[in-house]
Amino acid sequence: MSPARESLASLLDDFDRHADQTATVTSDGLRQIRTSYGALGYLARRFAAELALREIRKGDRVVLWGQNRAEWVAAFFGCVTAGVLAVPLDIGGGLEFAQRVVSDVNPRLLLADQEKLGMGKWAIPTLSLEELPKTIPARGITVPETLSSSDALQIVFTSGTTGEPKGVVHTHGNVLASLLPIEREMQKYLRFERPFHPIRFLHTLPLSHVFGQFMGLWIPPLLAAEVHYQTRLVAGELVEQIRRERISVLAAVPRVLDLMRLHVTGLDPDLVRNVEGAKEWKAWRRWWHFRRIHRLFGLKFWAFVCGGASLSIEGERFWNALGFVVVQGYGMTETTALVTLNHPFRPTLGTIGQVLPGREVRLSGEGEVLVRGDTISTSVWQNGRMQQQAEDWLPTGDLAEFDAAGNLRFRGRKKDVIVTSSGLNIHPEDLETALTDQPQVKAATVVETMHQHGPEPLAVLVMQEGGDPETALAAANRRLAGFQQMRDWVAWPEPDLPRTSTGKILRREVARRIAVGEVQQTTQGPDQEELNLDSLGRVQLQAELEQKYGVAIQDSALERVKTQGDVEKLVRMAPRQTAATARKVSEHKYPRWTLGRCQRGIRAVFIEAIAIPILRFLAKPKLKREVANLPNTPVLIVANHVTSYDAAFVLFGLPGRARRRVAIAMSGEMLLDMRKGRKQGHWFLDLVSPIAYFLITALFNVFPLPQFSGFRQSFRYAGEAMDRGYNVLVFPEGRRSDDGTPQSFKSGTGLLWKELGSPALPVYLAGLGELKAERRGWFRSGRVTVHVGRVLALDKTRSAEALTKDLEQEVFSLSRMEVNAARQ
Repeated sequence: MSPARESLASLLDDFDRHADQTATVTSDGLRQIRTSYGALGYLARRFAAELALREIRKGDRVVLWGQNRAEWVAAFFGCVTAGVLAVPLDIGGGLEFAQRVVSDVNPRLLLADQEKLGMGKWAIPTLSLEELPKTIPARGITVPETLSSSDALQIVFTSGTTGEPKGVVHTHGNVLASLLPIEREMQKYLRFERPFHPIRFLHTLPLSHVFGQFMGLWIPPLLAAEVHYQTRLVAGELVEQIRRERISVLAAVPRVLDLMRLHVTGLDPDLVRNVEGAKEWKAWRRWWHFRRIHRLFGLKFWAFVCGGASLSIEGERFWNALGFVVVQGYGMTETTALVTLNHPFRPTLGTIGQVLPGREVRLSGEGEVLVRGDTISTSVWQNGRMQQQAEDWLPTGDLAEFDAAGNLRFRGRKKDVIVTSSGLNIHPEDLETALTDQPQVKAATVVETMHQHGPEPLAVLVMQEGGDPETALAAANRRLAGFQQMRDWVAWPEPDLPRTSTGKILRREVARRIAVGEVQQTTQGPDQEELNLDSLGRVQLQAELEQKYGVAIQDSALERVKTQGDVEKLVRMAPRQTAATARKVSEHKYPRWTLGRCQRGIRAVFIEAIAIPILRFLAKPKLKREVANLPNTPVLIVANHVTSYDAAFVLFGLPGRARRRVAIAMSGEMLLDMRKGRKQGHWFLDLVSPIAYFLITALFNVFPLPQFSGFRQSFRYAGEAMDRGYNVLVFPEGRRSDDGTPQSFKSGTGLLWKELGSPALPVYLAGLGELKAERRGWFRSGRVTVHVGRVLALDKTRSAEALTKDLEQEVFSLSRMEVNAARQ
């Protein structure tokens, strides 16, 4: 029996019921932060108490501006239980927009990411989201505010793709009108969910948007579901995460599904043809036939929930044919939630589903969608105050039509319709669908242009590398009626069209830039300007391009980038390169079994009973340690590199508990040669080197850190190792020193430290270089000293380059201390 809910604050009771279960999983650099429902609810109540202490009362406003994270969710629910209106801002929004909202709503507090707070000067109190658990004391929990369904919940400012932003006011009742019917329906099926518990959502949507809130705030507590927040929308990484984390449902905008379709078709060139032949098959047959694709995603994954824009018919047909469920519907900020929903098990292709209970929909004479019901917001925030809307029916500005079965078919935005001189209406979406279905077209939109005889459609195209716009345009026109024909086109000079944070193309921005001639301003000069990137710069450029365009950039391809023109060409070719390289399994292996409990026990016995006693006997090393114990959290260990045995000496210098939980980065190229049985200098060594590879992997927990390409995967593995409680040991010089002379650290070291977000521990191995230079063995020499420095806290405000220098100075300052001690 579902509880009667007067307000959304009652969801905190669900947090208490699921207290021990994981609520959110958030990526922080290379690490994952898991937060339980109990911890989330406790932080929300602490924040509500903080609001009371600041005398922020019911009806006051608090602005939230940050990435999806547990602290954001807790702050939002803290506002909810205190009756304070949350004002969530899109993380992709600019400073000017945020300042305008702050000026308009006159909030009592701004809660934002540190990066956002540092963008401007604020005349109101501020708090950092990242530091929220540390900055608000664990005061006694206050009595929650008495709330009713008619009370205001939040103000959502929508910039959208057209018009000026406006603040839409949602009440608790608006959300509950959608949530309670879903909750009642869930009660019938919860017993079937138990064998698959927990349901895991991969959430790629902003929590500042209504669709993102439903999938990330309201639905999960009803199921005790895990919500994995992800902001990097790179198709290959999303597929890997879905499989690794055993995700059940992906919540995303259509653009993400299109990128993933491109990724999986790149893995199998025959997939598109096979999908065409499977459209009429039964669901079980499709699942079995495409079981390799289901293994790619993981057998627990079964559904895409798509919103924020309209998914193409071709995209919906593709995923359905593979045996996945695609759920999509129609709604907008003013409607608080979905108005229509396409039934997941009886989808009607090309439609956005049937009207949900509790909503009324009718079409105006020109086909505009008008909506009425309890989910519809009746208030807006304008000119510094809340104002009631007078209309009984909400005009959405969207055009649609009903089919014979009562499904709504979306036709486009009313303002975007092109009315020809003959009085015929051209809907840009129809033309865009015909264009994007062409394999040569990467992205497309259609805007209005003026000809001698009146308005005409203008195709704006982003082509795949080598694609011919005229050929694609001709193929698209063959699918269209005579009055819809596109005679003119523009090749967009950038790798993608401008988009909103939810992936919608900013059609009016495209039209503006064409109208003012900005598109033609791209010249050869800037394209040929040298970028002069070092290796760290390439890593950062790679991350920015992947995040912006949602494609994987290959390391080897990035090495050839010299100019801005090379960058644009690389992004255009990235999908094709990804398709070519994705079919190859990475040669570097990152075994997870070495991180397991059983192997950890075997390794601990080996290190303590065999490796360390042998090292003590052979080398008689000395130990100088500035700290008696390491923190309870994993650390990044950085050491100089002199011999093949350095890792063993570093382990000797660590406290017992710490050295039994170390993952050691080793040259990826060297490990690969050992595993492949090659380049060992002798045929017999080649023969036995795979055995040696297995032993050092199993007994010393080494993993590959390639020098030339593929190191990002190594970084992710280091983060996973830390998530499992392992310290990570790296040798930042990149190669062994011939005589122990200090070498500059590789520039990626600081980036690794910053993304791991852990303390660092410098270690210096003294004496090995001298023995090596003198060509003397170190057997029983007693001349080797392992100097373990102080633990370094990470300052995230410093650049990766500066952090690299910090580590380098700390390690080699230990060498100077060693020299001074020897002189004394």
